[in-house]
Amino acid sequence: MPGGRPPAPTVQYLLVTYAKRGRMRFASHRDVGRAFERAVRQAGVPIARSAGFSPHPKISYASGTQTGVASEAEYLTLALTAAQDPERLRSALDTALPDGIDVIEVREDSGGTLNSRLMVSEWLVELPGVSPEAAVAAAREFLASAEAHVERLTNKGVRRLDARGAVLTMDAGPRACADHSGACAIIRMVVRHTEPAVRPEDVLVALRQIAGLAAASSPAVTRVAQGVLGDDGLVGPGQPPAMAAGAGSPVPAPQAPVPQAQEFPAHAGPAQAPHTQVPYDEAPGAPHQAPARAPEQMNVP
Repeated sequence: MPGGRPPAPTVQYLLVTYAKRGRMRFASHRDVGRAFERAVRQAGVPIARSAGFSPHPKISYASGTQTGVASEAEYLTLALTAAQDPERLRSALDTALPDGIDVIEVREDSGGTLNSRLMVSEWLVELPGVSPEAAVAAAREFLASAEAHVERLTNKGVRRLDARGAVLTMDAGPRACADHSGACAIIRMVVRHTEPAVRPEDVLVALRQIAGLAAASSPAVTRVAQGVLGDDGLVGPGQPPAMAAGAGSPVPAPQAPVPQAQEFPAHAGPAQAPHTQVPYDEAPGAPHQAPARAPEQMNVP
């Protein structure tokens, strides 16, 4: 630091997994960053700081969800000047953060860039007013398409994206709506992280263009997992790298033949369902009960 002592060295890196729930899904990525910086100060975390005239805390964020989208799998890393117990730090941060930003897990990390360990995301999309049969038919038609170009306005102008090329898997089926007034369709999809990013809303636009699928009201979108695809499914960045085949390298695009959409059994147990289902019956924003888990098996083309 100019005119003073150099900053204290980093002795520990911690990987933080957190969720955005309820009203906090409307918080921007910058708002979430400010909330974590306040929580670090309030919890007395020995955070490392950069050198220079305006030292800032060494908190590295992965790319967050867009405003209005909930998530059960967001990540950041903390660089600390004194070693801390991960579970105690998790509890302290969770207490200091606002309701709706919930710290799920804190574990030791080796540091490095987070985005290089986050290659795909699994998304859950609720479609009010759409029948499960219509969603299954639309998913099959989408997967059978060679490409699905959509346009989105970005800060660099209008960008043309291939939504189909980014989607690795897509399943559709029924679920109970949050207000219990009826049933709606649910789509679960695994999407590659691309540049520019293909978002769930881009896939929904493609589904409307290809199959005429449109929800009666705004869809509820939740990111339920992100990481890399290994032999046993989607592996988060804090899990053993041996489980993640090809971790740190781009996920290959799906090869022909493309998979067919599968309908979720209404009340199937783990041995009957084609995929391990996440308990999605809780309404978005429900109080935190247990850490969200990545699916144990996924059919990736």
